[in-house]
Amino acid sequence: MAPYPLTLPAQLQKEAEQLASQQGVSLNQFIQWAVSEKVGALKQALVDPAFPEITYRRGASQRWQAVVRDTAVRVQTIALAHSSWQMSLPEIAAEYGLSEAQVTQAWGFYQAYQSEIDFQIAYEASLERQYNEPAQTTP
Repeated sequence: MAPYPLTLPAQLQKEAEQLASQQGVSLNQFIQWAVSEKVGALKQALVDPAFPEITYRRGASQRWQAVVRDTAVRVQTIALAHSSWQMSLPEIAAEYGLSEAQVTQAWGFYQAYQSEIDFQIAYEASLERQYNEPAQTTP
């Protein structure tokens, strides 16, 4: 292993130390782990440099979901609002507190990765149908 000097802002270091302690590892191990996860995500193409305003986060289902960076607004929400609910991109921006540039980029990302996002939309719709079906009782 090659040593690498690292200077962290005091608050970030304090939080990282607390989290490392909770995980039962040293700060050094925790930082290696965090860098490893980030490198792995980038190598898996979870971030497309053509869409800097879009990133991925794990949703409640533990599946990766494309979101507008620094928000919780999913790309699929923007896709549904535009294609199914017939909202214009400026209307979507106003509704979700986003810039028009963010919404335009999210729409472009949807068009580039439509099959992946449509699959996620269909998957969630099937879960919703399952959840909303009345329970079958046997006599």
